[in-house]
Amino acid sequence: MATLDQRRPQNVKGDVYVDETCIDCDTCRWMAPNVFHRVDAQSAVYHQPTNEAERLAAMQALLSCPTASIGTVDKPKDIKDVQETFPIPIADADNVYHCGYHAEGSYGAASYLIVRDQGNILVDSPRFTPALVKRLEEKGDIRYLYLTHRDDIADHQKFRDHFGCDRILHRDDITAKTRDVEIQLTGDDAIALSPDLLIIPVPGHTKGHTVLLYQQRFLFSGDHLAWSDHLHQLYAFRHVCWYSWSELLNSMRRLATYPFEWVLPGHGRRYHADKETMRQQMQKCIAWMETVR
Repeated sequence: MATLDQRRPQNVKGDVYVDETCIDCDTCRWMAPNVFHRVDAQSAVYHQPTNEAERLAAMQALLSCPTASIGTVDKPKDIKDVQETFPIPIADADNVYHCGYHAEGSYGAASYLIVRDQGNILVDSPRFTPALVKRLEEKGDIRYLYLTHRDDIADHQKFRDHFGCDRILHRDDITAKTRDVEIQLTGDDAIALSPDLLIIPVPGHTKGHTVLLYQQRFLFSGDHLAWSDHLHQLYAFRHVCWYSWSELLNSMRRLATYPFEWVLPGHGRRYHADKETMRQQMQKCIAWMETVR
Protein backbone atom coordinates (compact mmCIF):
# COMPACT_ATOMS: atom_id res chain seq x y z
CA MET A 1 0.00 0.00 0.00
CA ALA A 2 1.16 3.53 -0.74
CA THR A 3 1.91 5.50 2.42
CA LEU A 4 1.61 9.21 3.10
CA ASP A 5 4.95 9.41 4.88
CA GLN A 6 6.60 8.31 1.60
CA ARG A 7 4.57 10.67 -0.59
CA ARG A 8 6.78 12.22 -3.25
CA PRO A 9 7.17 16.00 -2.87
CA GLN A 10 6.74 16.31 -6.66
CA ASN A 11 3.00 15.55 -6.31
CA VAL A 12 0.64 18.50 -6.41
CA LYS A 13 -1.49 18.96 -3.33
CA GLY A 14 -4.68 16.93 -3.17
CA ASP A 15 -6.13 13.49 -2.56
CA VAL A 16 -4.23 11.32 -5.06
CA TYR A 17 -0.48 10.86 -4.78
CA VAL A 18 2.46 8.63 -5.75
CA ASP A 19 4.95 7.51 -3.13
CA GLU A 20 8.68 6.78 -3.29
CA THR A 21 8.20 3.05 -4.08
CA CYS A 22 7.37 3.88 -7.73
CA ILE A 23 9.49 1.83 -10.17
CA ASP A 24 8.86 4.10 -13.18
CA CYS A 25 6.99 1.42 -15.14
CA ASP A 26 4.81 4.04 -16.91
CA THR A 27 1.50 2.27 -16.19
CA CYS A 28 -0.26 5.18 -14.50
CA ARG A 29 1.03 7.71 -17.01
CA TRP A 30 -0.56 6.02 -20.02
CA MET A 31 -3.69 4.91 -18.18
CA ALA A 32 -4.39 8.38 -16.73
CA PRO A 33 -2.26 10.89 -18.66
CA ASN A 34 -4.30 13.84 -17.42
CA VAL A 35 -3.34 13.04 -13.83
CA PHE A 36 0.15 11.50 -13.80
CA HIS A 37 3.44 12.47 -15.39
CA ARG A 38 7.13 11.63 -15.03
CA VAL A 39 9.51 13.70 -12.95
CA ASP A 40 12.95 12.69 -11.66
CA ALA A 41 12.60 9.14 -13.05
CA GLN A 42 9.37 8.37 -11.18
CA SER A 43 5.69 9.14 -11.57
CA ALA A 44 3.89 11.94 -9.76
CA VAL A 45 0.48 13.61 -9.79
CA TYR A 46 0.58 16.90 -11.68
CA HIS A 47 -3.20 17.43 -11.87
CA GLN A 48 -5.75 16.22 -9.35
CA PRO A 49 -8.88 14.64 -10.91
CA THR A 50 -11.60 17.25 -11.38
CA ASN A 51 -14.31 15.19 -13.08
CA GLU A 52 -15.67 11.63 -13.09
CA ALA A 53 -13.62 10.50 -16.10
CA GLU A 54 -10.33 11.68 -14.59
CA ARG A 55 -11.23 10.18 -11.21
CA LEU A 56 -12.07 6.82 -12.78
CA ALA A 57 -8.85 6.72 -14.80
CA ALA A 58 -6.79 7.63 -11.73
CA MET A 59 -8.44 4.91 -9.62
CA GLN A 60 -8.00 2.34 -12.40
CA ALA A 61 -4.32 3.26 -12.47
CA LEU A 62 -4.18 2.94 -8.68
CA LEU A 63 -5.48 -0.63 -8.87
CA SER A 64 -3.21 -1.45 -11.81
CA CYS A 65 0.02 -0.11 -10.27
CA PRO A 66 2.28 -3.16 -9.86
CA THR A 67 3.92 -1.85 -6.69
CA ALA A 68 0.87 -0.24 -5.04
CA SER A 69 2.71 3.08 -5.20
CA ILE A 70 -0.44 5.17 -5.76
CA GLY A 71 -2.57 6.17 -2.82
CA THR A 72 -5.27 8.57 -1.67
CA VAL A 73 -5.29 10.75 1.42
CA ASP A 74 -8.92 9.83 2.11
CA LYS A 75 -10.07 6.23 1.94
CA PRO A 76 -11.67 5.88 -1.52
CA LYS A 77 -15.37 5.12 -1.24
CA ASP A 78 -15.65 4.26 -4.92
CA ILE A 79 -13.00 1.53 -5.08
CA LYS A 80 -15.47 -1.36 -5.41
CA ASP A 81 -17.23 0.43 -8.25
CA VAL A 82 -13.86 0.92 -9.95
CA GLN A 83 -13.06 -2.78 -9.58
CA GLU A 84 -16.24 -3.55 -11.53
CA THR A 85 -14.86 -1.63 -14.54
CA PHE A 86 -12.15 -4.25 -15.14
CA PRO A 87 -11.22 -5.64 -17.56
CA ILE A 88 -11.32 -2.34 -19.45
CA PRO A 89 -12.66 -2.45 -23.03
CA ILE A 90 -10.27 -1.39 -25.76
CA ALA A 91 -11.82 1.42 -27.81
CA ASP A 92 -13.19 0.29 -31.17
CA ALA A 93 -13.60 -3.30 -29.92
CA ASP A 94 -16.41 -5.15 -28.19
CA ASN A 95 -14.49 -8.23 -27.09
CA VAL A 96 -10.89 -7.09 -26.46
CA TYR A 97 -9.96 -5.81 -23.01
CA HIS A 98 -7.05 -4.49 -20.97
CA CYS A 99 -6.89 -6.57 -17.79
CA GLY A 100 -5.19 -3.98 -15.57
CA TYR A 101 -3.73 -5.23 -12.26
CA HIS A 102 -0.17 -5.20 -13.58
CA ALA A 103 2.37 -7.40 -11.83
CA GLU A 104 5.66 -6.27 -10.35
CA GLY A 105 7.26 -9.52 -11.54
CA SER A 106 6.82 -8.42 -15.15
CA TYR A 107 7.80 -4.81 -14.38
CA GLY A 108 4.26 -3.63 -14.85
CA ALA A 109 3.59 -5.17 -18.26
CA ALA A 110 0.03 -4.94 -19.57
CA SER A 111 -2.04 -8.05 -20.20
CA TYR A 112 -5.17 -8.41 -22.30
CA LEU A 113 -8.29 -10.55 -22.63
CA ILE A 114 -9.94 -11.70 -25.86
CA VAL A 115 -13.51 -12.93 -25.34
CA ARG A 116 -14.48 -15.58 -27.89
CA ASP A 117 -17.25 -18.18 -28.23
CA GLN A 118 -14.54 -20.83 -28.65
CA GLY A 119 -12.98 -19.93 -25.30
CA ASN A 120 -11.37 -16.76 -23.99
CA ILE A 121 -7.69 -15.98 -24.35
CA LEU A 122 -5.56 -14.24 -21.75
CA VAL A 123 -2.58 -12.51 -23.35
CA ASP A 124 0.34 -12.43 -20.92
CA SER A 125 -0.28 -12.67 -17.20
CA PRO A 126 -1.72 -9.96 -14.97
CA ARG A 127 -1.48 -10.02 -11.21
CA PHE A 128 -3.58 -12.82 -9.71
CA THR A 129 -5.97 -10.90 -7.49
CA PRO A 130 -9.48 -11.94 -6.39
CA ALA A 131 -11.23 -8.86 -7.78
CA LEU A 132 -9.83 -9.43 -11.27
CA VAL A 133 -10.29 -13.20 -11.16
CA LYS A 134 -13.97 -12.72 -10.36
CA ARG A 135 -14.43 -10.41 -13.31
CA LEU A 136 -12.57 -12.79 -15.64
CA GLU A 137 -14.83 -15.63 -14.49
CA GLU A 138 -17.86 -13.54 -15.40
CA LYS A 139 -16.50 -13.20 -18.94
CA GLY A 140 -16.37 -16.97 -19.42
CA ASP A 141 -13.84 -19.79 -19.40
CA ILE A 142 -10.22 -19.06 -20.27
CA ARG A 143 -9.04 -21.59 -22.83
CA TYR A 144 -5.53 -20.31 -23.43
CA LEU A 145 -3.00 -18.21 -21.56
CA TYR A 146 -0.80 -16.99 -24.38
CA LEU A 147 2.62 -15.77 -23.24
CA THR A 148 4.46 -13.51 -25.69
CA HIS A 149 7.85 -14.19 -24.14
CA ARG A 150 9.67 -15.18 -20.99
CA ASP A 151 9.62 -11.76 -19.25
CA ASP A 152 5.88 -11.18 -18.77
CA ILE A 153 4.76 -14.47 -17.25
CA ALA A 154 3.94 -13.02 -13.78
CA ASP A 155 1.32 -15.25 -12.08
CA HIS A 156 0.84 -17.66 -15.00
CA GLN A 157 0.87 -20.75 -12.78
CA LYS A 158 -1.91 -19.40 -10.55
CA PHE A 159 -4.09 -18.69 -13.58
CA ARG A 160 -3.38 -22.17 -14.93
CA ASP A 161 -4.28 -23.75 -11.58
CA HIS A 162 -7.49 -21.73 -11.25
CA PHE A 163 -8.87 -21.79 -14.79
CA GLY A 164 -7.25 -24.97 -16.13
CA CYS A 165 -6.19 -23.04 -19.24
CA ASP A 166 -3.47 -24.26 -21.57
CA ARG A 167 -0.44 -21.99 -21.59
CA ILE A 168 1.35 -21.19 -24.84
CA LEU A 169 5.00 -20.14 -25.05
CA HIS A 170 7.79 -20.63 -27.58
CA ARG A 171 10.25 -23.31 -26.54
CA ASP A 172 13.20 -20.94 -26.98
CA ASP A 173 11.86 -18.86 -24.10
CA ILE A 174 11.13 -21.73 -21.72
CA THR A 175 12.82 -21.37 -18.33
CA ALA A 176 12.64 -23.27 -15.05
CA LYS A 177 9.51 -21.27 -14.20
CA THR A 178 7.72 -22.29 -17.40
CA ARG A 179 9.02 -25.80 -18.07
CA ASP A 180 5.53 -27.25 -17.53
CA VAL A 181 3.82 -25.00 -20.11
CA GLU A 182 1.32 -27.15 -21.98
CA ILE A 183 1.87 -25.88 -25.55
CA GLN A 184 5.50 -25.19 -26.45
CA LEU A 185 5.94 -23.67 -29.88
CA THR A 186 8.94 -24.35 -32.13
CA GLY A 187 10.47 -22.88 -35.25
CA ASP A 188 10.09 -19.53 -37.01
CA ASP A 189 6.94 -20.18 -39.05
CA ALA A 190 3.65 -18.46 -38.21
CA ILE A 191 1.14 -20.74 -36.47
CA ALA A 192 -2.63 -20.47 -36.95
CA LEU A 193 -4.23 -21.12 -33.57
CA SER A 194 -7.60 -20.69 -35.30
CA PRO A 195 -8.76 -18.94 -38.49
CA ASP A 196 -8.77 -15.57 -36.70
CA LEU A 197 -5.68 -16.05 -34.51
CA LEU A 198 -2.12 -16.15 -35.81
CA ILE A 199 0.99 -16.52 -33.69
CA ILE A 200 4.03 -14.95 -35.38
CA PRO A 201 7.56 -15.67 -34.11
CA VAL A 202 9.58 -12.45 -33.81
CA PRO A 203 12.97 -13.33 -32.27
CA GLY A 204 15.02 -10.35 -31.18
CA HIS A 205 13.98 -8.96 -27.80
CA THR A 206 14.29 -12.55 -26.65
CA LYS A 207 15.06 -15.62 -28.73
CA GLY A 208 11.57 -17.07 -28.41
CA HIS A 209 9.45 -13.92 -28.55
CA THR A 210 6.18 -14.23 -30.50
CA VAL A 211 3.28 -11.86 -31.18
CA LEU A 212 -0.42 -12.62 -31.58
CA LEU A 213 -2.48 -11.23 -34.47
CA TYR A 214 -6.24 -11.35 -33.95
CA GLN A 215 -8.69 -10.80 -36.83
CA GLN A 216 -5.95 -8.98 -38.79
CA ARG A 217 -6.77 -6.01 -36.56
CA PHE A 218 -5.26 -6.43 -33.12
CA LEU A 219 -1.55 -7.09 -32.71
CA PHE A 220 -0.58 -8.12 -29.19
CA SER A 221 3.07 -7.21 -29.47
CA GLY A 222 4.57 -7.96 -26.06
CA ASP A 223 7.96 -6.24 -25.91
CA HIS A 224 8.57 -6.40 -29.66
CA LEU A 225 6.81 -3.23 -30.83
CA ALA A 226 5.21 -0.16 -29.24
CA TRP A 227 4.46 3.50 -29.84
CA SER A 228 6.91 6.14 -28.65
CA ASP A 229 5.49 9.52 -27.66
CA HIS A 230 9.05 10.82 -27.67
CA LEU A 231 9.88 9.69 -31.21
CA HIS A 232 6.29 10.08 -32.45
CA GLN A 233 6.45 6.71 -34.19
CA LEU A 234 6.41 2.97 -33.70
CA TYR A 235 9.69 1.65 -32.34
CA ALA A 236 11.53 -1.29 -30.79
CA PHE A 237 13.31 -1.34 -27.45
CA ARG A 238 17.02 -1.12 -28.28
CA HIS A 239 18.22 -0.67 -24.70
CA VAL A 240 16.41 -3.81 -23.51
CA CYS A 241 17.05 -6.05 -26.50
CA TRP A 242 18.25 -9.14 -24.66
CA TYR A 243 18.92 -11.45 -27.62
CA SER A 244 19.77 -9.83 -30.97
CA TRP A 245 19.08 -6.41 -32.51
CA SER A 246 19.78 -7.70 -36.03
CA GLU A 247 17.29 -10.55 -35.50
CA LEU A 248 14.77 -8.09 -34.11
CA LEU A 249 15.14 -5.98 -37.25
CA ASN A 250 14.61 -9.02 -39.47
CA SER A 251 11.55 -9.96 -37.41
CA MET A 252 10.17 -6.45 -37.81
CA ARG A 253 10.56 -6.66 -41.58
CA ARG A 254 8.59 -9.91 -41.63
CA LEU A 255 5.92 -8.51 -39.33
CA ALA A 256 5.49 -5.52 -41.64
CA THR A 257 3.99 -7.83 -44.29
CA TYR A 258 0.93 -8.44 -42.09
CA PRO A 259 -2.04 -6.04 -41.90
CA PHE A 260 -3.28 -4.76 -38.54
CA GLU A 261 -4.86 -1.66 -36.98
CA TRP A 262 -3.91 -1.86 -33.30
CA VAL A 263 -0.57 -2.31 -31.55
CA LEU A 264 -1.27 -3.48 -27.99
CA PRO A 265 2.11 -3.88 -26.25
CA GLY A 266 3.14 -5.23 -22.90
CA HIS A 267 5.43 -2.26 -22.33
CA GLY A 268 5.18 1.07 -24.12
CA ARG A 269 2.19 2.90 -25.53
CA ARG A 270 -0.65 1.63 -27.69
CA TYR A 271 -1.16 2.76 -31.24
CA HIS A 272 -4.27 2.71 -33.45
CA ALA A 273 -4.49 3.63 -37.13
CA ASP A 274 -6.00 2.40 -40.38
CA LYS A 275 -4.04 -0.37 -42.09
CA GLU A 276 -2.37 1.89 -44.65
CA THR A 277 -1.16 4.31 -42.00
CA MET A 278 0.01 1.37 -39.92
CA ARG A 279 1.93 0.00 -42.92
CA GLN A 280 3.64 3.37 -43.33
CA GLN A 281 4.44 3.49 -39.63
CA MET A 282 5.99 0.04 -39.80
CA GLN A 283 8.24 1.15 -42.65
CA LYS A 284 9.20 4.24 -40.67
CA CYS A 285 10.04 2.04 -37.69
CA ILE A 286 12.20 -0.24 -39.82
CA ALA A 287 14.02 2.74 -41.37
CA TRP A 288 14.75 4.05 -37.85
CA MET A 289 15.94 0.66 -36.65
CA GLU A 290 18.36 0.44 -39.57
CA THR A 291 20.14 3.56 -38.27
CA VAL A 292 20.48 2.23 -34.72
CA ARG A 293 23.39 0.07 -33.65
